[in-house]
Amino acid sequence: MEMGQLKKNQLLDVWIEDLTHDGSGVAKVDGYPLFIPNTLVGERAEIKVVKLNKKFGFGRLMELKEASKDRVEPPCPVYDKCGGCQLQHLSYAGQLEFKRHSVEQVMRRIGKIEACVKPVLGMANPFRYRNKSQVPVGTIDGRIAAGFYQKRTHDIIDMDACLIQDERSDEAVRAVRDVMELFQIEPYDEIRHKGFLRHIMTRVSRSTNELMLVLITRTEDFPFLAEVLDALKKRIDGLASVVQNVNPHKTNVIFGEKTRVLDGKERITDTIHGIQFAISAKSFYQVNPEQTEVLYAKALEAAGLTGQETVIDAYCGIGSISLCLAKQAKKVYGVEIVDAAIQDARRNAELNQLDNAVFETGKAEEVIPRWYEEGIKADVIVVDPPRKGCDEKLLETILAMKPKRVVYVSCEPSTLARDLRILEDGGYQAGSIQPVDMFPMTTHIENVVALERVDH
Repeated sequence: MEMGQLKKNQLLDVWIEDLTHDGSGVAKVDGYPLFIPNTLVGERAEIKVVKLNKKFGFGRLMELKEASKDRVEPPCPVYDKCGGCQLQHLSYAGQLEFKRHSVEQVMRRIGKIEACVKPVLGMANPFRYRNKSQVPVGTIDGRIAAGFYQKRTHDIIDMDACLIQDERSDEAVRAVRDVMELFQIEPYDEIRHKGFLRHIMTRVSRSTNELMLVLITRTEDFPFLAEVLDALKKRIDGLASVVQNVNPHKTNVIFGEKTRVLDGKERITDTIHGIQFAISAKSFYQVNPEQTEVLYAKALEAAGLTGQETVIDAYCGIGSISLCLAKQAKKVYGVEIVDAAIQDARRNAELNQLDNAVFETGKAEEVIPRWYEEGIKADVIVVDPPRKGCDEKLLETILAMKPKRVVYVSCEPSTLARDLRILEDGGYQAGSIQPVDMFPMTTHIENVVALERVDH
């Protein structure tokens, strides 16, 4: 069936054959694919056609005729409205297999790579794992609301709990909402660009139980500051830090330039693999510490260090992987484009008394070639790039440097597949791919793969 034979609002009875990378079901009507959210492989459904493009269309689930054995009742009451999770209707075992299969498919399709994709390393309890929350604040029917945005909108869904966040974050958000009501402090109105409080952000340390509360405001002048702080301290257990960030601009970007500590510490600390990390309001830090331990253990295993190696960490952030490597390597060099992260990395090296880790601010693709020219020879190069993957120039440098081993930690399977193809064509052999489920209930998946230099 061509698109022309289908009509918008048409009702169809379909079988779901596959899932897309974002968790939508795929039904094919005479070869023409329709993407239908909230459906699973093997299900029969009545759907309504809502949008038709030249090569694919979209449908809405109207009635489930036959359900998958992997379908479960989503435990979250606002799951169907909120855009935070995509897979709560799929059993956790089903989620892990979906993610493993999708990585395998992407490797074949994009990288032409037939590497073994191991079973995904999941969590014993796939809820309440996030140590950080960022919640927009607004008004619903004249009352202050704090919750996530509804799918594809900027309408806030007021909620008392998010099941993938630490419960202490929920308690803190509820406390801020109550205190705002108490002192009649206005939430931000993004249409009129008026009001005071824009976002509530929390960070929780698993190792110390400290909680950092960050209030992102439109203006610096804070009404009833002393009273607000006093009320928050009474309501929030373990409140170690209250920080204000000022964002006066009409923008979707959460943070503004100016940050000040209102009460308590500037940083809280957390521990991964025995390494302490000092975390400020703006620090990048993995949001699932339990699975970060698993991910880093796999990265360290892939690096195969004996204590004699020089290692380069090409996207080092606050030094979280670098410092774990430094405990097992002779010397580690870390590079990162964000200077504040490099300052954090140096502070964290000092905090842990690791003097064999050197950090520099800059683009990996510019700094690493210079290090190479200066005679720094890496035995192992670790890359943990953003979603867009490694810069082409960095990959060229890796191939020129010929390290014995490359460890690739990836948060985006498609760019991992692309980059593995380049590294394999340049003389490396990828081993098995180990997915780690850092974000249960969502479609995201992290992967670790070791590549060995093949001597020709």
